[in-house]
Amino acid sequence: MTTGMPKRSPRRRCHPNTVVVALANKLARIAWALMLRETLFSTKRAVSA
Repeated sequence: MTTGMPKRSPRRRCHPNTVVVALANKLARIAWALMLRETLFSTKRAVSA
C-alpha cells in the first residue's frame, strides 16, 4: 500500500536541529544503559542485532 508520498530522509522532513537532538538523545540513552550495566560497548553485538 502506498500513500503517494515520496520517501525522504529524516533530514529533509524535519528541521536540522530536530534530527541532531534525536541522535544526541539516542547516544545519551545508549551511554546511560552502558554505564548502568557497567559493560563495554561491543561492535560485534551491535552489528548482529
